[in-house]
Parts: sequence; structure tokens; C-alpha cells
Amino acid sequence: MVWFSLFFQLGRLPLLQPDEGRNAEVAREMKESGAWLSPSYNGIAYLDKPAFYFKAVALSLAALGNTETAARLPSAVFGLALLALAYGFVRRAHGARCGVMAVIIIATLPLYVVLSRTVIFDIALAFFVSGAIFAGYRAEESEGKSRRRWYLFGALAAGFATLVKGPVGFIIPILVLLVFHRVEGRRGAWKRLLSPLNLVVFLGVTLPWFIGLSLQHPDFPYYGLVEESFHRFTTTTFHRTQPFYFYALIVAGLFLPWSFLLPEAGVAAWKNRASMSSADRLCLVWAVVVVVFFSLSKSKLPGYILTATVASGILLARLFERAQANPGGKASRIVGRAAITLSVLCLAVAVGALVLSSRMGSLAKPMGLSVGSAEELGRHFLAPIFLLLAFSALGWFARFRCRAGRVFVAFALFPLLLFTVNVGVMEIVFNVKSARQMAQQIPALPPETRLAFLECFPSGLPFYLNRTATLFTKDGSEITSASNYILFRLKHEPAWPASLVPSTNFDQWISQRSAPVYLVARDKNRARLAAIPGVLPADIQPLTPPYLGVLLTAP
Repeated sequence: MVWFSLFFQLGRLPLLQPDEGRNAEVAREMKESGAWLSPSYNGIAYLDKPAFYFKAVALSLAALGNTETAARLPSAVFGLALLALAYGFVRRAHGARCGVMAVIIIATLPLYVVLSRTVIFDIALAFFVSGAIFAGYRAEESEGKSRRRWYLFGALAAGFATLVKGPVGFIIPILVLLVFHRVEGRRGAWKRLLSPLNLVVFLGVTLPWFIGLSLQHPDFPYYGLVEESFHRFTTTTFHRTQPFYFYALIVAGLFLPWSFLLPEAGVAAWKNRASMSSADRLCLVWAVVVVVFFSLSKSKLPGYILTATVASGILLARLFERAQANPGGKASRIVGRAAITLSVLCLAVAVGALVLSSRMGSLAKPMGLSVGSAEELGRHFLAPIFLLLAFSALGWFARFRCRAGRVFVAFALFPLLLFTVNVGVMEIVFNVKSARQMAQQIPALPPETRLAFLECFPSGLPFYLNRTATLFTKDGSEITSASNYILFRLKHEPAWPASLVPSTNFDQWISQRSAPVYLVARDKNRARLAAIPGVLPADIQPLTPPYLGVLLTAP
């Protein structure tokens, strides 16, 4: 089941834009240049995130080639490693059986599955953050040299978490552990957590990278600490503002179907927190602190609360363990009501999907799809509808047979089977949101052919074509939508990077080219393509909507 969640057909779907396409391209450029300290995107310094995760992806690309599977493999491996960490923690605290249940729950939470199969930093960050929290917990459960050793492991993990995604890598484990120790009444624990030796280990991991990058880019300390970290949390500069209750919606939707258990189970756990085991209280504090902390942030994305899936999965495993041990108890009743909720929701969604399947064409524009793609999407609804009806019946059966184990199996299978039967639907959406189909439309380009974009930047295309591009732009907004550092640099440096050319210089640049150029533009710029000397209307090639391409031979 774990293999299916994390590795099954890992490379089947194309890389989504902008995040996957951008991150894979940064890693490809790192592989090609060998420069691991300062990542680049389209040949421009990309300092939005540290280099650790990019290096992991670059090594995978070097070993397996520039493929979707190779780009996503590091995330899947980090996802598997985090499950191993969770199993080890639960096995020691509650036994192997509970550990297996916790792993199954975490591995079938949609948020965890998606981010473990995506070229993005969150799962690597979650691995090291969770490792730091587990190590901090074990330290206070130990004495003497063992305690010191666990704290050093925690500091080491927090250092690597910082190398993945910046200050949040140490803020979250410190915050979780400080609140937990306060709840436990360990008044002196904060001194041991923040001891000078732990700080030395942490700085030993992070300072060489920070100093080296700052020497290469003197503007990085201000950008990394103030713009990328402090302003991201406290301002709306990054255009990711969401309401305070945003993460309640994320938990409800991306923890399905396990989220049906969380409201009632969470209230019961909070009321009984005094009688819970220390490990359970850690997970309860962990989940609450992470969700509340990021709810206070002005910048919100679903992946920010990924580590809450680990804490929630462990608590839910404990709930099912109690439900199986006492079929007539409160835990069993909570499980039964969740099974009924799953049944009702599956039936409602199946009916809604049946109604929508023949009307998808009218929803094409809101979904950002062509009418043909939307109608094709509707034709793929039949299998999911049958699956939803089957789980609606299975939920009722499991509930009225009063078997928590059957409910557990139904909940674990639901997201995996739903993913399997919806692969066709996902392919349609991914193909629209990716550059892979566009790359397949472009003829094979000789190595000397330059790639150029006219006032557009399909972020995944450089990865698929194995080359960087020259961007003709008015203000750099096409590429800065994928990089806040590039926008910061353009604002503070008068000289543009070589790969960015003002749109006003387009005609001059084209006329002075010394090598073949493949030029990509949006349909709105068709007239500018047709005005290039030597270009005939038949030479302009339709790519994926709304893009056009034309091959310009060398003069």
C-alpha cells in the first residue's frame, strides 16, 4: 500500500506548471553546471529556496535522466523515509500494530500522497522537521549521554530542515517542543533544548551554506531573512493571502476520508488530554501548533501544514486501536459515525458527478480548459461514479456490522482506488497545466538552436527541451511569477540578466541573431511573429493553446 501511494506510476503525469516545471528546471541547471551552492533558473540566480532539495533532484536526474520519474523520486523517497520515522516512534510508544496503522493512515492522506509525488520542497522539509521533533521528544525521555545525543540529532535535523526551506525548518520544531514541554510541566526543558552545544551543531550545518551564498550574493541575507521569511509571514506581498480558517478547509478536503473522524476525535482528545500518554499529547500539541501557527501567517499554502498529517495519523491510529479493543466504547462510536458520513458523501458526490458528466462543456471556461478537454473529462466520470457508489454501500456495511477494522480498511482503500480510477481525469488536467505536450509539438531542435519566449514563459518547457531560453519582456513579470528573488533583483539592480531582453529590443535581437532560434509566443502576438522577415503564415506552428511557435533559421 505504501509503495502504491508513493511510487506507483510516479512519472506518468507531466510536470505541473509553475512549481514542478520550475523546480525540475532549477535542478537540471544545477546538474549541468555543477554549481550546488547557488541555484539558477533560466540562467538567473534563484535564491528563493536553499539548494539542498535542488541538489537531491539534480543527483536523481544525473542518475536516471531528465524524466518526470527522476524529478519526483527524491520527494517519494523522503515520503518513505518519513513513514519509517513515524513507524519507529509509534512502535516504541504503542507497539508495532499501532505503528503499522499509523503508517497506513499517513500514507493514504491525500495531502501526504500528493506532496510525496510532486517536485516540491515540503516533503523533504517535513522529514527533517519531524525528525527534529521526534528527537527532541526522545531526549526528554532519556537521561545522561543518551539525552545529549538525541538533542544533537534534533539540532542536526533542524539544520538540514533549514537548508531545505529556510528559518521555518527550525522555528516549527522549537515551537512544538517548547509548547509540549510547557504542557508537560518540564520547566527546565527549554534550557536543554536551546543549549549552546545544540546551537553549535545547528550553526555548523547551516552557517557554511549561509556565509558562502552571502559572499556570492551580498543581497541574499536581507532577501532571505527579511523578504522571503519575515515579510512572507507578516505581509500580503506574496499574494497568497487566505482567510484564517483556510487550513480548516484544507484539513477537511485533503485529509479525506480520515478528516471525517477528526472533529469529534479532536474534541474528545482535548478533553481527555490529561489522561493521554505523553506521546499522544505530543502529537496533539504538534497538530494544533502547526495549524495555528500557519493560520496566523499572511502567506498560506496547503503544504505548509504537511507535518500535521504525521501527528494526525498517529492520533487516528490510536483511535482505531481503542475502537478495536472496545467495540462498544466511545472510540468505536466515533468510527461508526465517520463511516456513515463517508457513505452519505460518496452517494452525494456520485449523484453530482452523474449530473455534471454530460454538462462539462459549459464549465470549460471556469476550469481553464478547452470545451473538448472538458467534455472528455466528463466521459471519464463513469468509473469514479461506480467507485463512489461501491464505497457508499461499503461504509454502511462496515458501520452496521460494527467492525472498526472494516471501517479502517474502507478508509485506507478509498483515496488509493479513487486516485487509480481518476488517472485519466488527472491526465487531462495535467496536460493542460503542463508544458510536456507543448514540448512534444516542437520539432527536434539541434544543440545550436536557441530557445526564445516572447512575453510569455511556460515554466516547464526549458526542462523538457533541455535548454534555457531568452525571454523578451516588458518588466520580467513572466518569469518573476515563478521567482520572487528575480523580481527583487530586477527592482534593485539596473542591469538585467543576459537571458532577459526588453521587448523594445525584440526586432533588433531577431535581426542580429547568428544561430537558429525557436520562438514561442502567445496567440495574441501572432502579428509580431508574422512580421518577422522571412516568416510565412504557414511557418507559424500552433502548439498547445494559447501558444504558437516558429523556427527562425540563421540569417
